[in-house]
Amino acid sequence: MAISLDEIKKLKELTGVGLTDAKKALVEADGDFDKALAAMREKGLTKAEKRGEREAREGIIESYVHSGRIGVLVELNCETDFVARTDDFKDLAHDIALQIAAMSPKWASSDDIPESEITRKKDELIAAAQADPKNANKPADVLEKIIDGQLKKYFDELVLTSQPFWKDDSQTIGDLVKEKIAKLGENIVVRQFRRIELGVSE
Repeated sequence: MAISLDEIKKLKELTGVGLTDAKKALVEADGDFDKALAAMREKGLTKAEKRGEREAREGIIESYVHSGRIGVLVELNCETDFVARTDDFKDLAHDIALQIAAMSPKWASSDDIPESEITRKKDELIAAAQADPKNANKPADVLEKIIDGQLKKYFDELVLTSQPFWKDDSQTIGDLVKEKIAKLGENIVVRQFRRIELGVSE
């Protein structure tokens, strides 16, 4: 089976693996680029999660202002100043700033959601489900699954790392960060962000 060098290079660029590993992944996927990329991302996630335990205190603060109406500041951390100065890292910070401007997330990750907010929203969904006549005959475990699904969907839209990436909605911001962790070889963390919109106060 002929695997084009361009596809091997593209897979290498997207995942940060060597040319040999990229070619092997394409061969194993029978030349299906998307399938090979998905497989490499899965492998990359394992490496990224191990790196996720390491301290990340270097990085940059990226700023973005859209049409003088929306302003964003985001602190993106990595482990070394060397990686913080790379174009890949700067581009990631910029893409994340644009994501925040466009999608207005409330929290950087699910760990940042206050427990009181989760409880408040769950109680609200339970009350709505119990008041809906369509749910009258549904078993409790089925209803619980429905509510859990609604709760996840609600917070996924408000958590930065769970939101679909504005450039490629087949991956989340969390996937994008893990991809860069695998490529750059360092832990990367969105530490904090601020979004200001003209005429709108929190």
